[in-house]
Amino acid sequence: MRYAWPVMSIPLGSVAHFSIGVADPDASARWWLSLFDLEEYRRSATRVVIGNDAVTIALFSGGEADASALGHLAFRTADADALEAALAALRAAGVDLEDPGHEIGPVGPGSASIGLWFRDPDGYRWELYVPASG
Repeated sequence: MRYAWPVMSIPLGSVAHFSIGVADPDASARWWLSLFDLEEYRRSATRVVIGNDAVTIALFSGGEADASALGHLAFRTADADALEAALAALRAAGVDLEDPGHEIGPVGPGSASIGLWFRDPDGYRWELYVPASG
């Protein structure tokens, strides 16, 4: 298929919501709600929707969870202290952290932004980060 590229760029805002397939929406929602400042918005037999003022996450069943479908998704933290506090909370909860012992580091080679990466019970990879100042 050939694309006719638009003459103008379409502006995008911040992410309002996203949906991911999980093995058990209720169990996944309990995991997210126990660790993060989120609340449950609604639920059905196949979906639990959680979120806060910044983002809404729909956790749905109806197939296999496919962690390979999402490279990772990053959430900004307020500052380095908040990132350190998040690391301590994730560690205490036994969350699967990457790079044990050196979890917080540059988000990419030569980057001044720092972050940490972890996996949820369905194997999806998530990042918490602090952007470089300036």
